[in-house]
Amino acid sequence: CVQPSVPPVPNYKLSMSIPEWLQAIQTYMKMLQYNHTGTQFFEIRKTRPLSGLMETAREMTRESLPIKCLEAVILGIYLTNGQPSVERFPISFKTHFSGNYFHHVVLGIYCNGRYGSLGMSRRSDLMDKPLTYRTLSDLIFEFEDSYKKYLHSVKKVKIGLYVPHEPHSFQPIEWKQLVLNVSKMMRTEVRKELEKFARDMRMKILKPSSAHSPMKERSRGKSLSPRRRQASPQRRACRRDKS
Repeated sequence: CVQPSVPPVPNYKLSMSIPEWLQAIQTYMKMLQYNHTGTQFFEIRKTRPLSGLMETAREMTRESLPIKCLEAVILGIYLTNGQPSVERFPISFKTHFSGNYFHHVVLGIYCNGRYGSLGMSRRSDLMDKPLTYRTLSDLIFEFEDSYKKYLHSVKKVKIGLYVPHEPHSFQPIEWKQLVLNVSKMMRTEVRKELEKFARDMRMKILKPSSAHSPMKERSRGKSLSPRRRQASPQRRACRRDKS
């Protein structure tokens, strides 16, 4: 029998620009294909240390199985490690459509003063975005506009912190340092919050919200204390992921 072809893992070459490198990573993820089976092939526990998640990412490259949005974020982090000029951070969306809520996550990218994203979705315009957005809010509004095409209203946007480039780190990924109830906010207000957060991120002054620091997670319209969050069960980022 014919063995299914395994897509080669992309290697960074010095001749590549960063946008070309990100495109090579996204092309590789598309070759793995979106997982429509209803079975999750890789268990991703969001509370695991980064080192453990990078092990899972290595497994993904060996197995070459279809992936969903959460696996794509972990794989994107793994493949962009060692590129210190490329900052990576998770962006999560909670949307509402036809009486149901949906969750989706992509990997935000910041490099050379521009924002973009990597990811996987059933919808081609809800995954990767080119590294051309001048502000974080421009990128988020682009996703919001894409969702509107599918009659989904974005309820919440959660932005995490930059993921360290140290693959052996025992720190977990900070998934939701900023939580915005965008459905209850004006766009001008959302932009202001996102730009303040993006500025703080670039200055590297934000600490994980689980750490006991004076700068707690800023959330609009709902208190999310770290203690309460840790007690609540982990939600699957791609649960009912239409996206």
